[in-house]
Amino acid sequence: MLQQGLEKDRQSTQKNLHWARWLLTRGVESRGILPVPPEERVDTQFWKIFFVWFSMNVNILSFSAGTLGPVVFGLGLREACLTILFFNLLCCIPPAYFTTWGPKLGMRQMVISRYSFGYYGVILPCILNLIGMTGFSVLNSILGGQALSSVTNGSLSWSVGIVIIVIIALLVSFCGYKVLNWYERIAWMPVVLSFVVALGVGGKHLSNPPAEPATARAVLNFASSLAGFMITYSPLSSDFTTYFHPSVSSWRLFIYSYLGFLSPVVTLQCLGAAVVVAVPSVPHWEAGYAGGNVGGLLEAMLHPVKGFGKFLTVLLSLSVAGNLAATFYSFSLNIQVFVPPLVIVPRYVFSILATAIVIPLAIVGATSFYEALTDFLGVIGYWASIFVAIILVEHLLFRKNNPNNYDVEHWNIPQRLPSGIAAIASAVMSFGLIVVPGMDQVWFVGPLAKTTGDIGFEAAFALSVILYIPFRALEIRLRKTL
Repeated sequence: MLQQGLEKDRQSTQKNLHWARWLLTRGVESRGILPVPPEERVDTQFWKIFFVWFSMNVNILSFSAGTLGPVVFGLGLREACLTILFFNLLCCIPPAYFTTWGPKLGMRQMVISRYSFGYYGVILPCILNLIGMTGFSVLNSILGGQALSSVTNGSLSWSVGIVIIVIIALLVSFCGYKVLNWYERIAWMPVVLSFVVALGVGGKHLSNPPAEPATARAVLNFASSLAGFMITYSPLSSDFTTYFHPSVSSWRLFIYSYLGFLSPVVTLQCLGAAVVVAVPSVPHWEAGYAGGNVGGLLEAMLHPVKGFGKFLTVLLSLSVAGNLAATFYSFSLNIQVFVPPLVIVPRYVFSILATAIVIPLAIVGATSFYEALTDFLGVIGYWASIFVAIILVEHLLFRKNNPNNYDVEHWNIPQRLPSGIAAIASAVMSFGLIVVPGMDQVWFVGPLAKTTGDIGFEAAFALSVILYIPFRALEIRLRKTL
């Protein structure tokens, strides 16, 4: 009944606004976090989710994340690529699995999280997720702006390039589910072509120069960054599958999603590592890469094909728009979870808010990209690991992997949802007991990490599972309900 009332309030608000009515007639999606009822879950083109994740990850940021292994952590090409492969094989599992929940429940990922963290408790992971999405958007915007600027030999500033990239992403995310899926289905094509050409003309320069033996600490620190890159998709996984028909096989959806994550990330991160170790032996690559300018490096790789290379560099700069558009889409949903009364406001309004936040932050942070990328990816993986552990235990152990154990009618009723004390207590204790001692960052190295390297995200996952099981069991016993 409450959901029906909120739906009526949302529709009434939009009908009273001329511009909102006009946008609805043009097919712009206004639905935010209101659960999608079964009769509206009619999309049977399940393969689309592969292209959502594929296009989100076929971009310059995936390429640049691979460069961190050799540049920041001092790994050789072989060690960097092996770390990329094995840790991504593992880290792609949670976001791909969470994607399968959307068709069964019709709820966005952070709304599902209320069934673990509670109506008010979920605000904490929601804030962290908003920070994470903003950070990734800033990094993508900087890379896109750098690439556009490199095409014009600097006559177009990074700042102007950033604005152009972000506005394109805004247009796609503003329109919503249908336009976003259409865009992601085609956005990857010119990007893959550009990378293939770059590899074709620059492949002769690639080599595997001798490197210092890899240390466990360097591998674990790089792995922590990779985890921060991939696991953080988990808090937004089901946002893109809530309109899918409930009859879809979970295994089918999982495989589509897993391959959509894994194939572009492993390929481009390994390519990034391979290219960056060759930079010192190729003078014009080194010149383009000056100051950590990844966009300039790609432009230098494509320079031998002259005008066509500049065109391809423009396409590469636009590659980040696919990630930005989908991130803005989830950002708009998270705002409504963060501030529940905003549920009656059309979703697309918050895509504009995301744009207004990202543009100035990207312009300010553009001069220190590598420092921002390393610090951000290293830290963001910690909370996401805790979040994944708690959500998985709740779903698999306490709700028996059964969608019927989620009463969708209670999604917006605080008294009918868990208190969230068990989840918050587990998260806070995990962070204090193991993340802080186990983290290895430029600005802080915990006592455990001094000898082991960064084990924060792995240990946080394990401890969160151990703590949440008894805490949640006690909560259920005292409340006599899930």
